[in-house]
Amino acid sequence: MDSDNYIPALKYAWLTRFYDQVVDVTTRESTFRQKLLEQADIQPGTQILDLACGTGTFVMMLKERHPEVMVTGLDGDPIILEMARKKVQANGLRVSFDEGMSFALPYEAGEFDVVFCSLFFHHLHRENKRRTMEEVMRVLKPGGAFHVCDWGRPVNFYAKIMFNAVRLLDGFKVTQDNVDGLLKSLIEEAGFCEVSEGGHVGTALGTLDLISAKRSLF
Repeated sequence: MDSDNYIPALKYAWLTRFYDQVVDVTTRESTFRQKLLEQADIQPGTQILDLACGTGTFVMMLKERHPEVMVTGLDGDPIILEMARKKVQANGLRVSFDEGMSFALPYEAGEFDVVFCSLFFHHLHRENKRRTMEEVMRVLKPGGAFHVCDWGRPVNFYAKIMFNAVRLLDGFKVTQDNVDGLLKSLIEEAGFCEVSEGGHVGTALGTLDLISAKRSLF
């Protein structure tokens, strides 16, 4: 996914306005985001990046639950970022937003304590998955944490069949790593340590995996 042929989150730009409703209905959003927050154990003063932040639902949740932390949301879609800014402003929250690509993050090395990424890696071809993980490693402080929630290997036949709806929308090639359950091993290959699965969330469209990892202290 290069910057000159950026694909919106729901593939077609006209669907972007329905993004929140679609995600809420199909992914049990409040459940998986709550689990993602619980596994992160956020501390006061933490610098957080929400990579591929979409319409800002999770950055708002972070800021409301932990007003003492500094939150930045990044996305490559200017339309969806404008939606995020309006939502955050309407709720009186202070969050920074940046436009940029996941494999060329516009941040200094070691800028963040925690990076979150939800429902994004299944949009990327293998090489851009690797490049993105390398960038996450770069912008994390030593000992910093990386928390991911994305589609994983379907846990049963029903989940496998239903996940075809996602694959039809996003592409069979880019979602193959998810079907094969390779996301955890790809994170390990990128050099992260303490990579572990934090559980699964069954949804109407398949199985979501929660994964945590850390950048080495050295």
